[in-house]
Amino acid sequence: MLGTILLLIFTVVVVPLLSFYFGTPLTEIQNLILFEHMTWLVGGVIAYCFIVGELSKNNSQVDKLWSIVPAVYVWDMTYLAGCNQRMVLMSILVTIWAIRLTYNFARRGAYTWKFWAGEEDYRWEVLRKRPGFNNRFVWMIFNLFFICSYQNILIFMITIPILTATASTQPLNWIDYLLSFTFVFCVVIEFIADKQQYVFQTEKHRRINAGEPLGDYEKGFIDTGLWGLVRHPNYAMEQAIWVIFYFFSVIATHEWINWSIVGSALLIILFKGSSDFSEEISAGKYPAYKDYQSRVPRFIPFAKFK
Repeated sequence: MLGTILLLIFTVVVVPLLSFYFGTPLTEIQNLILFEHMTWLVGGVIAYCFIVGELSKNNSQVDKLWSIVPAVYVWDMTYLAGCNQRMVLMSILVTIWAIRLTYNFARRGAYTWKFWAGEEDYRWEVLRKRPGFNNRFVWMIFNLFFICSYQNILIFMITIPILTATASTQPLNWIDYLLSFTFVFCVVIEFIADKQQYVFQTEKHRRINAGEPLGDYEKGFIDTGLWGLVRHPNYAMEQAIWVIFYFFSVIATHEWINWSIVGSALLIILFKGSSDFSEEISAGKYPAYKDYQSRVPRFIPFAKFK
């Protein structure tokens, strides 16, 4: 796990540097928005998450903002760039994504009137108990550089394809609308996957608390519906959503690979490490999970690799 974390921190430095020097250089307005405005905004979010997380001992402050700040970022950049059609369309799509994810997070008890409280990602509690991470100072450093800084920088980077539209005078076309439809379709699939997971876990815990026989819930994890096609349908759709978002930059720049690819590339790396850690925990808790891993692909239906 430590190796994965170090790799992720390394990539958030190296990949952006390579990306910004690849392809068409940034325009003056892109540089202005990116480095003289958004840098301060993202830095403020990082500081907030770190300070509140340390004071409250709840390290899921980034999770509370993950679904909210991307919408703030895209609309802010759209306003600063003059609200061209493609940026407005992209901002609307991110808002649709944000509403779905915020709703899913809220119904699990993530938000309370005590804004610093609420559900904490169960993986942080597991990681805090592991050798090395159980040192208070080490955990504080990890919280600063990975949980708060890395993840918040990544959250911002997945939105930066919208900046490429500032340099494009090409009007919206059928490709924009096709990408928009595919984006919304992926959001709907993600909503269904989250609903299936929520219903399963809610009923499982209801039976446990009521002392009722668990029946089909005894295995502990969902493996039906979309979860019978891939082990992480929500993760798969999340990656697809931001890859689709990147393709808007391909339309704007006429370059298949441009500097704004950094966010979607880093997100894919993050989900690989995140799913590895989640599955390690699940395989340790549920005896049937390893069989599930052998039968069902991770992200891509019918894929031979696991």
